[in-house]
Amino acid sequence: MGFSSWNNFGDNINETLFKQVIDSMDRNGLREAGFVYVNLDDGWQRYKGDRKDHPLEADPVKFPSGIKALADYAHGKGFKLGIYNGPGETTCAGYTGSANHEAEDAAMFASWGIDHLKYDACCSHENAPQEEVKNFITHVIADGPIFGSGLLQWVQINGGLVKTLVTISITLETVRSISLMSWICWIEGTTSLNTLAQGIGMIMILMLIVGLNGQSSQLLGTGASDVEYRSHFSLWAMATSPLLIGADARTLSTETLETLMNKEVIELSQDLMGAAAEVVREEPGDGGTLQVYAKEMSDGSYAVALLNRGSSTAEMSVSPRRDLTIDWDTYRLRDLWKHEDHGPYDITYTTEVMSHEAKVLRLYPITNGSST
Repeated sequence: MGFSSWNNFGDNINETLFKQVIDSMDRNGLREAGFVYVNLDDGWQRYKGDRKDHPLEADPVKFPSGIKALADYAHGKGFKLGIYNGPGETTCAGYTGSANHEAEDAAMFASWGIDHLKYDACCSHENAPQEEVKNFITHVIADGPIFGSGLLQWVQINGGLVKTLVTISITLETVRSISLMSWICWIEGTTSLNTLAQGIGMIMILMLIVGLNGQSSQLLGTGASDVEYRSHFSLWAMATSPLLIGADARTLSTETLETLMNKEVIELSQDLMGAAAEVVREEPGDGGTLQVYAKEMSDGSYAVALLNRGSSTAEMSVSPRRDLTIDWDTYRLRDLWKHEDHGPYDITYTTEVMSHEAKVLRLYPITNGSST
């Protein structure tokens, strides 16, 4: 959980910006809520072009104190610093990549005190996922406690397959264009997000767009409503994806902060079981599909999201026997956005769900008069 610069700033990043982001996240409660990674995306490098002509080093104009000093600043405030690179000759934005310099670069990042690496294969050659990425990760593991993630395209590491994970683009046929719907379009055709997590047990869907409000320098669109942003955040959590803020963390509204810091929804993303939600039921709605997502939690409860992709409010329901295929006789539930408890029930639970809303529930069995 943390912040990443790309969605809002692209490669227009610098030391002052990151110190301001760190200070803001410290003041506004995001660090305390668990958002501790502050990640430099593409654009921190000094040179564009490959290593034949240029070394990999930080831009001295953008980062006059150097990356290690920025990492020290982050650590002093209780944060961790992340950095970006890739296995190609150049990165996605054309900056110097790590091709044929994996050991050297991994050692350099470790010496700077880097805590997280986004390793992006979008501009690498066809075999990079099988060779350079595996090579680099081997060196990262050897050189320090750096947590890796990224767009790796079918990387095989220790027998596990990591599928391509797609960057969101906020492009929709509707004028409100929300990346939530782009994400849904991406996963249409499969009923299980777990199919994207086979082999490593997790999904890395890239940065959140909550709070961008059409201000992104990289993504198209006019922004979304607070309800739509909340739905977007809910589904990222249901996917058990890392939660990386893509908006300007210095200027987040009260409503956006309330969405990002909902501890009960965050818990769905951070659950130790690591299960990703499945679409367990869907049916036609007014102008869009009504979908029920569900996943099992490590304590035996179930997280359920009722997503109304339609254009008007609709009645939606969940039944443990019908939708979760579990034989609970009675159950209780908690609405994770309203922070309300309901039940006990021995019948289907039905509720109204607004257009583009994802109502998130957590269901618990009741056995012998007590709930787990």
